[in-house]
Amino acid sequence: MKKMQWYNEPEKWQIIDDSSLSMYVTPNTDFWRETHYGFTVDDGPFYYYTVGGEFELNIKITGEYKNRFDQMGLMIRKNEKTWIKTGVEYVNEKINLSAVVTHEKSDWSMVELKQNPKSIWLKVIRKIDAVEIKYSLDNKDFTMMRLAYFPDNVPVMVGLTAASPDGNGFNALFEDFDIKHLPDVRRKKWLEKNTIE
Repeated sequence: MKKMQWYNEPEKWQIIDDSSLSMYVTPNTDFWRETHYGFTVDDGPFYYYTVGGEFELNIKITGEYKNRFDQMGLMIRKNEKTWIKTGVEYVNEKINLSAVVTHEKSDWSMVELKQNPKSIWLKVIRKIDAVEIKYSLDNKDFTMMRLAYFPDNVPVMVGLTAASPDGNGFNALFEDFDIKHLPDVRRKKWLEKNTIE
């Protein structure tokens, strides 16, 4: 994690070990572009690597959410106009699983959980021109909540993000961050198709 870098570095943060980070999320921050609200904001903290190819991201997130729209999770980002953020968003004192997909303009999907679990596990998989977003309450059974288009064959910034649009910030803990490169699906299919028996 020490090789990662900040976009909008928060005032208080700490690397706990090779795979864990804590931060106090900067107040009055968010990521959003235009849709519905008519504004663009791009000032939330984001701790990232730049990665190419296909990969799988995994993280355990635990937040001391206090205010409406307090949020934390994972982000995949090409630039300020093309990105995906996903994770927990705190709305009406409920834990919601959220995904915002942005191509020039943002869209937002959300699933309210029946309980408020202490922690959530996220898995994000990038394959060719798509990103799969999955979540788990026990790090065993994962449920897919979104399959979204994302431009293929371009390096992207990937990592940990959080925001507190309406609040004074909160403590966020990211644990067991892991990134795995996946075999190139297109190359494998090409070889299968063009291999002479």
